[in-house]
Amino acid sequence: MTETAPIELDEPGHKETTEPDLPWVCIVHNDPINLMSYVVYVFQKLFGYSRDKATKLMLQVHHEGRAAVSSGPRERVEMDVYRLHAHGLWATMTKDA
Repeated sequence: MTETAPIELDEPGHKETTEPDLPWVCIVHNDPINLMSYVVYVFQKLFGYSRDKATKLMLQVHHEGRAAVSSGPRERVEMDVYRLHAHGLWATMTKDA
């Protein structure tokens, strides 16, 4: 008959901390080039926003200098920034705080 030796497990000396998985945010910045009506059109086309929501976001960009237009996983927000650039709008992304 064979006996097995007890197994010693190493327990971590400290608890590992994990940061919450915060979404990324796509921000559109104000520019002096694009017409307000064009910005509303782009928001409707790219994000499927209603005319009222797209207008509200465009006015926020115009009056406050920027507005968050989408959020989510990094890859999706990177694509949103790319598509906004392709339409001539100035956009950046940041981690939500």
